[in-house]
Amino acid sequence: MDEARWNRFKEAVSGHSKHSPSVALIVDSPWIPGWRGISHFDYYLAFDAWLEANLRVYETYPHIVFLPGFWVEYGMAAEPSGFGCKINWYGGSTPTINPVLRSIDEVDALTVPDPERDGLMPFVLWWYRKAQEVLREQGIFIRMVAARGPLVTAAHLRGLTEFLLDLKTEPERTKKLLEITTETVIAWLKAQVCTVPACEGIMLLDDVVGFLSRRDYEEFAHPYLQAIFEAFPDKIRVYHNDANILPFADLLADTGLQVLNFSHTISITALAEKTGGRVCLMGNIPPLEVLAQGTPEEVQNAASACLQEAENSGNVRLLLSAGGGVSPGTPAENIAVLERIAAEMW
Repeated sequence: MDEARWNRFKEAVSGHSKHSPSVALIVDSPWIPGWRGISHFDYYLAFDAWLEANLRVYETYPHIVFLPGFWVEYGMAAEPSGFGCKINWYGGSTPTINPVLRSIDEVDALTVPDPERDGLMPFVLWWYRKAQEVLREQGIFIRMVAARGPLVTAAHLRGLTEFLLDLKTEPERTKKLLEITTETVIAWLKAQVCTVPACEGIMLLDDVVGFLSRRDYEEFAHPYLQAIFEAFPDKIRVYHNDANILPFADLLADTGLQVLNFSHTISITALAEKTGGRVCLMGNIPPLEVLAQGTPEEVQNAASACLQEAENSGNVRLLLSAGGGVSPGTPAENIAVLERIAAEMW
């Protein structure tokens, strides 16, 4: 992104901003192709189509911070593909991933994939190399890279239901699986960071963490999330989870994350109390019921309510956003409401 937007984002994260809260949105292939009127095949396979679509988003809403920004991704398929998961592709939606582990016992034969060689990851790195060369000429830099987290990756390898059952019936083997997926996430993020010299931030996305109780979170999530964030001490660390993180939000704030994108079902006040001002909160407009399905007036009202709640909650660092990523089918006029709010804050 341009320096002005990136600096506004960094100021919001640090709490040193002299401005009103910024507006930030997570946008990727569930939304961008439909918004631009192209197929997912065009978006995933045609560099020029991908670049034009992302540039159009960037230019149409010049005051919104888009995270991670010019994201090269294939839905959630990059990490699982490195382990050999079968991927089903569709022209009108994101791909689906098929589990590769028929039994948790097969974890003994599992190895960490090489981001430069395995699955779709080498294609992502190649795309980043090509993209940054073109964008640099326009004064645009890729400042953040992203990865799916260790639990959601494990759930893709095993199947979500099976993974959650294994967590209770085969805890030690499940931990071995999580050690492998954690090592994979770190290696994958490092490969992207090395490929993108202008990178100053990482984003980790893992909703499966929100399916756990506080006790299970402490045992099966916290140490792995902490290991990932600790591997990038010099980067801004963003974490997305729009499931129920409230039971362990105080512990989550200890992992080293700096920005927390959370579910609209959790109030800003409640999360601010849990995290004690240690992280910048990113939310909290309902992404489906309001941003995707509501009217512009409803988006405006929801945004105003979020800003008012943050102000009433005391010293809250807030990035106004959806309580999750931008959903498929979200209309341009509703994003335009947030652009107008962002322009007024500028």
